[in-house]
Amino acid sequence: MTRTTRALIDLHALQHNLGRVRELAPASRVMAIVKADAYGHGSVRVAYGLASVDSFGVARLNEAITLREAGITQPIVLLEGFLDAAELPLICQHRLSVVVHHAAQIDMLERAVLSAPVPVWIKVDSGMHRLGFTPAEVRNAWERLKCCPQVAKPLRLMTHLASADNRADDLTSKQLTCFNSTVAGLDAEHSIANSAAILGWPQTHADWVRPGLMLYGVSPFPGRTAAQDGLRPVMTLSTKLIAKHALSKGDSVGYGASWTCPHDMPIGIAAIGYGDGYPRHAVSGTPVLLNGRRVSLIGRVSMDMICLDLSTQPEAGVGDAVILWGEGLPVEEVAQHASTIPYELLCAVARRVTVDVASTLDDATAPSGAPLSIHPASPAV
Repeated sequence: MTRTTRALIDLHALQHNLGRVRELAPASRVMAIVKADAYGHGSVRVAYGLASVDSFGVARLNEAITLREAGITQPIVLLEGFLDAAELPLICQHRLSVVVHHAAQIDMLERAVLSAPVPVWIKVDSGMHRLGFTPAEVRNAWERLKCCPQVAKPLRLMTHLASADNRADDLTSKQLTCFNSTVAGLDAEHSIANSAAILGWPQTHADWVRPGLMLYGVSPFPGRTAAQDGLRPVMTLSTKLIAKHALSKGDSVGYGASWTCPHDMPIGIAAIGYGDGYPRHAVSGTPVLLNGRRVSLIGRVSMDMICLDLSTQPEAGVGDAVILWGEGLPVEEVAQHASTIPYELLCAVARRVTVDVASTLDDATAPSGAPLSIHPASPAV
């Protein structure tokens, strides 16, 4: 049986969300974050869909090389920098920028013999305490990198916010104060704001903003949805009903017999499961759209199938359309029912799910050999 599970990627929605970034931070340049295969949306197709941004941010070297080999020419920043001096020649070859967050990286740059100097962002730990130089270390790092011939000039400075998704938490204000006081007097462009800060903390916008989740049409704020933040979902995950049954009161459904019919009722079986990336821990009652109307998940999610309560849609039949999240059903809401976050759901969509592109943009046309509509198993994604 041909798999009917599909992820539809809407490039117009992607550009709408970029427009929202520019509306909120009109004076800032945009570093679009496309790590983790663009949060499960396909880094190559997303990069072409965001052709007008100033740069891209990825976590790892192989992610950057994938973009370069697909013909992406904009600056690409390695947000975790490099772990080994052996990576530096590849970084030069592919014209990448790096985030330097530890003295060991400066040591490697000072010892390196490179074909060209490397553009560098210095990361300041303003309070997240994950990566970055402490405020006391920043000046020394600045001077060493400024004097290093293997480092391109000018230097840039960034930090990362730990709690920007909570507008009631004063940690963001404290981090902003710490960052500003730490870098005072250093002549450099600054980057502070992630998606939540772009939406909720305009004082953090600075020279560069780094949108990630909001580009994909998801609100970074707990309890909110994309529409409330003026965003449109880019991914719609869908499948079809493959079976329908009439069950009696007391019949159990699915593995472990964990759900029992409270009355005589029809149920439907949809062709999707945790093997496709649908969350295994989604509980009974998780909403699903069937023919554009809500029904509830019942029983346990299995590898390839879920069961649906068809009590409100007894007329539904095999082949009818099922949407798991996206247009009409916020992924944020599904994540709440699965006790997780939207990031995890989007990134977890499996390689066996067919990916289609809902719309093609004139300025998002890939060069020959790098189509936008490709199966995720392709090396180009």
